[in-house]
Amino acid sequence: MQTNLKDKRVLVTGGSSGIGRAMAKVLLERGAKVVITGRRAALVDEAVAELASISPEVWGVAADVRTPEGRARTLAGALEALGGLDVLVNNAGGVRAGRLEATSEEEITAMIEVDLLAPILLTRAALPHLRASGAATVVNITSGIALVGAPFYATYAAAKAGLALFGEALRRELAGEGVHVLTAYPTGTDTPMMRSNRAGPDLGFAREDVDEVAASFVDGIETGAIAVVRGGEARLAMVALNRENPAAVDERLAALKPRLEEAVRDHAAL
Repeated sequence: MQTNLKDKRVLVTGGSSGIGRAMAKVLLERGAKVVITGRRAALVDEAVAELASISPEVWGVAADVRTPEGRARTLAGALEALGGLDVLVNNAGGVRAGRLEATSEEEITAMIEVDLLAPILLTRAALPHLRASGAATVVNITSGIALVGAPFYATYAAAKAGLALFGEALRRELAGEGVHVLTAYPTGTDTPMMRSNRAGPDLGFAREDVDEVAASFVDGIETGAIAVVRGGEARLAMVALNRENPAAVDERLAALKPRLEEAVRDHAAL
């Protein structure tokens, strides 16, 4: 399925910063009409003001997709601005790294809510409008950690892997019904979400350019891709090794574990 983004109506959650904001920029450059959302009204307004220099066809909604009220406001605001919906980008997310027993119940719940429950429920609510498009796409922004689980990210990995399989199952459920599902797997990306992560490439956390990552995901929308996995050949090799010989990955990560734990213990963006 090839998609021309000219005049396509797109909702990007978590679009006020990071990958979402960069995707909104690319989408506008390619002729789409875009609504971005975020929890912080000031940041949403700032992002809309910047993006409007690319195209006036951009609007913002301040809402927290973790809550039923926030999801309702998000979808209603997008439909009011756009008059319908062709593409839903489930990008809003949050992370808290660290040992499981040192992670609070509130932090665990927050990750499950924003990384897994919110995109499922927002997609469910948006489906009638996506069906009406006749040629719609749902994009789920997961994580490379959904493919290769990293120590100290147990809950985050669970939520993102859940989102990935949600997308896979939904793609098959909706096959032939005019709604495609694309799953995107970013690795470490140079965004505000990664600022509190001190792990570098030697620990498996290289930083990819956010604009390149965003462009590849938008390319995936246009080409009807099933999945876009970032990280290049090295990441694909690690994914293959994890599938074929997970004990070898265990051994590799065990050698890094003490340094990795120290480097990511303050990694939080919730």
